[in-house]
Amino acid sequence: MEKATDSSGLTFRQDYFADDKAWSALVSLLSDTFGIDLDPLKRLGGADPTSMPFGWFDETGLLAANLSAFAMPIVINGREINAAGLQSGAVRPPWRGRGLYRDVTRKALDWCAVQGFEAIVLYTDKPDLYTPYGFRSLPMHLYAGAAPEPVMSAQPARTLDPWNPEDLALLQRTLKSRTPVSDALAVCESAAMFLINTQFDPDVRLSWLEDRQAVIAWKVGDDNTFVLSDVIASTIPPLGAILGGLGIAPLAVEVLFSPDKLGWQGEARLIDGGTQFMIRTDLDISLDRPAMLSPMADF
Repeated sequence: MEKATDSSGLTFRQDYFADDKAWSALVSLLSDTFGIDLDPLKRLGGADPTSMPFGWFDETGLLAANLSAFAMPIVINGREINAAGLQSGAVRPPWRGRGLYRDVTRKALDWCAVQGFEAIVLYTDKPDLYTPYGFRSLPMHLYAGAAPEPVMSAQPARTLDPWNPEDLALLQRTLKSRTPVSDALAVCESAAMFLINTQFDPDVRLSWLEDRQAVIAWKVGDDNTFVLSDVIASTIPPLGAILGGLGIAPLAVEVLFSPDKLGWQGEARLIDGGTQFMIRTDLDISLDRPAMLSPMADF
């Protein structure tokens, strides 16, 4: 028989992102648990407006347990799916083993059901925690291969800085009008996640290709491999045009999403171990080709 939730000394709250003190409590919980700082998101346009947090707070305002849901429409196999994402799941050590995480998980799933989402997705390094709720893992693959010939551009790319107000405004506009970077698996927008992820990987560069009206998220990996993390544009430019616009001619390329819109083919390589991408849905969904969600959409 399942143990009852022990919430003694705690108060349940939801939809609290507008409360500065409660937001700070979430920032503190995630910093203490995972070592990540979510607070810059407030200055990068704020949390996703669809976010719905579920949390247990103690009498001092400390957040003991949390799980947040948000709308995250995605494309899988060319079909747009009205999906939700679950994120920011954590319980402070003194309150573990009391059923609090099970409680907020059920509350989040119930909320998603009421909202009518067709699927729910999440990232986790503890997949066994979510399989009892009907989640299953989808394999993630990056693509690697020889770089195409660069197609030179008359307008060289310029670097974008999200902390520059003009650059942030350009990023926000481009994110609003973006097309999914892949038809295999991609987010449809998820602006807040893209912007906060610019702060989590210091190696990622953002470049603006004026003639393509495209934001390129990229970095240089091992052995000077060009690593393409994401492309934000209403029309995805070919990989050769991206390299030419950036003014680089690498020998090797890794693409961290399915390159079906890039006019380039590489070898799919399974990403084994670590964090898994999981989905819960009544739809008959399996990837029809190797793919992965861009790390700029991580949540």
